[in-house]
Formats: sequence, structure tokens, C-alpha cells
Amino acid sequence: MSKQESHALNWDDLKYFLAVARTGTLRGGADSITVNHTTLTRRIAVMEERVGSRLFDRSKSGLVLTQVGEDLLPHAERVEQEMTAASRVIVGRDTQPTGTVYVTLPHGLAMTSLMEDFTAFAERYPDITLNLNFTNDVRDLTRREADVSLRVATDVTDDVVGRKLVQMSQAAYCSRQYAERVRDNQGEGLHFIGWHEPEEALTARWLSDSHYPKATLKHRVSELVPLITLAASGLGMAYLACNLGDRHPDLIRAPFQKPLPYRSIWLLLHRDLRNTARVRLFVDFLAERVTARRNEFWVSGTAPL
Repeated sequence: MSKQESHALNWDDLKYFLAVARTGTLRGGADSITVNHTTLTRRIAVMEERVGSRLFDRSKSGLVLTQVGEDLLPHAERVEQEMTAASRVIVGRDTQPTGTVYVTLPHGLAMTSLMEDFTAFAERYPDITLNLNFTNDVRDLTRREADVSLRVATDVTDDVVGRKLVQMSQAAYCSRQYAERVRDNQGEGLHFIGWHEPEEALTARWLSDSHYPKATLKHRVSELVPLITLAASGLGMAYLACNLGDRHPDLIRAPFQKPLPYRSIWLLLHRDLRNTARVRLFVDFLAERVTARRNEFWVSGTAPL
């Protein structure tokens, strides 16, 4: 290998380098780009041999960049930006309604009528495949981590084409048996299931602002699915988006309340993909169906904003 060849880098080299630089570990880097840990370790070693210097040093917290690594990082990030921009341009010229649409959305939406919308879309466009990634992490559309993102949020500030589909209502839900304990006394003697509030906390801002400010936090969960399941089993009350709570056969809206305003569902895509046939079809199809069912999300009787 000539001296010139020994110092040559390619995009794969930089992709592996960025994965480790961003996660701080070989294992985390391998997971982030879905490659084998051994493969990533070998590629980093080859890259360091080509560069003629270590790119990472080991520390108690993981791998940290050496000075050479720090000098390389901004160049690698610029190459990544150019590669993803080129990818968006190529995909954006696709005018045929075939291929795969990569969609990311939070776990909670898996329990809503959106699943029926996805099924209806697949039936209408059998040559388009949906790849659905359910995650509560916000995906970066500018880096093509997804084509389309469904997000539950008050506002969206990303550099993306955004469409607010519907605003949602929320209400307190409980089992029918638990509802028999509810009195018109602002929730005194009742319990709510909390999320990530401190263990010693007996209340939270959202509970104080609700129709049950005298109720207390007692139990905690870390995910939406167990929150719904536990509320349905009678463990306590839970605040849920109405389009979630109203669909559950074992939950009812707790008495003596009005639904309250909640966040909105946003449908997002990168601006370079606006004219991609399969993406455009999916976005328009979903937006039309969801907005036609607006009353399912913003329910009658919701307190004014």
C-alpha cells in the first residue's frame, strides 16, 4: 500500500468514526448504526492505521476523542451532511408509488385508530411497504432517520415540513369499579398513577391544574402501556388522551370533570421529500383520514384553551 493510499479515507470509515464519537463506546456505536460490534472495532482499528494515529482514548466514562479525532470530527460531520443531502435529492426525484415509507411514531399511537389508517393505506397502495418504528425518541429527519415522523407535541421547531393534524383532549380515566369511589369533592381520598415524578411527591402541576387537585400521587410507571393497563385494573386514575382512553373497553372517563386541552399530533417530513410519490401519497392519505375524525381527538365538552 502506498503512502497516499494508507491515508485515504472513505465514507464508511467516517460513518463508523461518527458512531463511536457520538455514543462514546464501541458497543453503543455498533448499535446506533446496526452493525456487529466486532466489525466496528476492526474498522476503527483499520482507520487509525490509515490515519497513523489513535482517534480515541479510553477513559472511565468510555471512549474520548484524541486531538486528531477532534480535528477530524467537523470534517466527518460535513461529509455526512452532504451524503444525506444527496440521498434526499435522489429519493425526492422518485415519482413512482412503489417502495418503502419509513415512519417513526411514539408507542402510544399504536393503541389509536391510526393503526386502522395504516391498514387502509396498505390496502389501497399494495406496492408501497410501511416500515414503522415505534419509539419515544425524536428522530432526525434531516439525517434520513425516517421519511415521515408522527409526533405528539405542543409545537415543532425542526427544519421540516410540518402539518398539525389535530389537537387532542385529555381526561382522567379509571375502571368502572374505581369510578364508584369518585365524589364531587375535587378528588379527595383518590389516587392517581404518576409517571416520573419524585417518589416523595404527593402531587404534580398537572394534577393541581386538573379537576381533582385534592387527589394524591401514589404509584408510578415509566411507560404508557402499563399506565393504561394498571388504570383499567383499578390501581388508580390516570390522565390519558381521550382518543386513547375512550377506545379501551375497561376504562371510562372519571365523573365530575370536563376534558382538558392536550398536545397535538404532527405529521412531519423533510422538505426534500415533498415530491416523492410514495411519501406524498402516505402523508396526504393519513392527513385526510385523521382530520375527518377530528372529533375523536378533540372531544365534545373540552374546556376552552
